[in-house]
Amino acid sequence: MSSYSRYSIFLLLTAVVGLVGLGLVMLASTSPWAEPEHMEYAHVKKQMIFLVLGIIASVVAAATPLALLEKFWWVFLGGSCILLALCYIPGIGIEVNGARRWIRFPLLGQFQPSEAAKVAIIISLAMWMARQQADPQNFFKGYLIPLIGLAIPAGLIFFEKDMGTTAVVVGSAFLILFVAGSRPVLLVGTAVVGIIGLIAFVNFSGGNRAERLLSFRNLEATRLEHGLQQWRSLLAFASGGVEGVGLGNGAEKHGYLPFAHTDFIYPIIGEELGLMGTLPVILAFVFISAAGILIASRSSTQFGSLLAVGLTANIVIPAAMNIGVTTAMLPNTGLPLPFVSYGGTNLIFTLVSVGIICGIYFRTPKKEAPSISLKRKRRIMRL
Repeated sequence: MSSYSRYSIFLLLTAVVGLVGLGLVMLASTSPWAEPEHMEYAHVKKQMIFLVLGIIASVVAAATPLALLEKFWWVFLGGSCILLALCYIPGIGIEVNGARRWIRFPLLGQFQPSEAAKVAIIISLAMWMARQQADPQNFFKGYLIPLIGLAIPAGLIFFEKDMGTTAVVVGSAFLILFVAGSRPVLLVGTAVVGIIGLIAFVNFSGGNRAERLLSFRNLEATRLEHGLQQWRSLLAFASGGVEGVGLGNGAEKHGYLPFAHTDFIYPIIGEELGLMGTLPVILAFVFISAAGILIASRSSTQFGSLLAVGLTANIVIPAAMNIGVTTAMLPNTGLPLPFVSYGGTNLIFTLVSVGIICGIYFRTPKKEAPSISLKRKRRIMRL
């Protein structure tokens, strides 16, 4: 194993620990103004409970043999689809701000099935494409069948009015298909058709959905309505400058920036810690991306390689989208910043993804050359 690969696990875990630590610090700074009275630091305490559960789940995921994941892919995918379907059932599914993304279990509380579905979809696609390694460019086995399998859970997520998570799922899935050897022309063509279909759906679905999605293009005109969050977000970054106003001294979290402790915690980092705080966050996700690619390229099995690629994308794509939204470069999608934003389901399943990637690393022989094909390795290293 090359020296670069040996350092990949160190890069991965250092970045994750740093992001989680920063998330707890910023949550302690932000959440008191987002909590009901007489519940001081309730969000921080809950997040620490979720963190402990996530660490336990990640250790279990790292210790789980890859063969077991590959064998029971249908259980993970089927179970996640059932949970996604429960979001549509009155009394079980919970509607928040017009979206039905959560379900409530007695004693267990609120749960977001799409977070579990993201991991299940990656496991299923990685399993399928690993078995098609002899002929990944076959139209039916290397493109149509995995696309149909993806469409079911992705459709359930999309009609929950969760276009952000749908984009993450589809993007990660297409990355697996590309690395596995599917025809790029088919993937690009499908992406183009999908984008055109999405634009048509938004324009003809009624309501103010198109207006809300496009508000980021002219925040001056929409800052009192749909563009409020992104407008206040830019003010936070501008206020922070290079060095920030100091930890705990930010003004936007005092009710000016909605959801400052969840989807828009990155601008609070920018306001209080400045550019010196936001750049390390980006660097941490670059480390995670590089580590995931290195681990994938050195995996001794095709399944492990594709699984590492997909799970890394599941972490990095929503991070890039969240940063793009909070800097007003993308429409507001409602995605949290992985490891940093408040949210139990997201934190637990993101740590599960990290655990599986670690399991792939530790199961790669130290001296044997990986069995992954040279062509696939080149595709991975191009990412």
